[in-house]
Amino acid sequence: MLDKEIELHIKGIIIDWDKIDGRSYLRDIDSIAGISDLRFHKPITFFVGENGSGKSTMLEAIAVAYGFNPEGGTKNYSFSTYDSHSELCNAMRLIRGYNKPGWGYFLRAESFYNVASAEEEYSRGPGGRPQHFHEKSHGESFLALAQSNFKGNGVYLLDEPEAALSPQRQLTLLLEIMECAQDNSQFIIVTHSPILLGIPGAEILSFDEGQIHTCTYEETDSYQVTKMFIDSREQILKRLLES
Repeated sequence: MLDKEIELHIKGIIIDWDKIDGRSYLRDIDSIAGISDLRFHKPITFFVGENGSGKSTMLEAIAVAYGFNPEGGTKNYSFSTYDSHSELCNAMRLIRGYNKPGWGYFLRAESFYNVASAEEEYSRGPGGRPQHFHEKSHGESFLALAQSNFKGNGVYLLDEPEAALSPQRQLTLLLEIMECAQDNSQFIIVTHSPILLGIPGAEILSFDEGQIHTCTYEETDSYQVTKMFIDSREQILKRLLES
């Protein structure tokens, strides 16, 4: 349970739409185009919604505006294999808290291989400790990278961290997130995982229905579809196969 109030490192964002091209695809993403500011209220915030609803675009813009490398890593990472981030970060201003975080990490499932490669390269420098992520399974290296970078008084932006993890490893990650949040860290997480979304006391922001709005755990599609399938698996499969 998130029973400890902390001073959030990122209290919210403000978007200046005058800095975004009038023909930008961002204006066609209803959930994003409809807001000029967004506030956070909990040390753990989840972005949920259907594919294409804008949640990863928003998280990426927050990460770049904060100073992270667009492909992931710490603020010290400065590599690029493919420049794909939107112009939203250039129009975004972060509302920061008074306390300066001591650490941070931007973790993206889709560019994890590139980040792991960069991590290996950087670790060969003075004082570095090679983690050998490429010698582990994808799930093992993904969790190891998260565990080695989660610290107290930090900012962590995670984009679909469950992608490489088994349900058991998702529970391990859930515990790591909760313990770190209790130690004055802030998390903003894009996820479809009904396991991670189950963290009690977290704020859940849905990007569905054309606007960003709060919702409960039980109102998320991740929970509802998973519960429906578990409760009525045979009927659902029969209906799908007959259609």
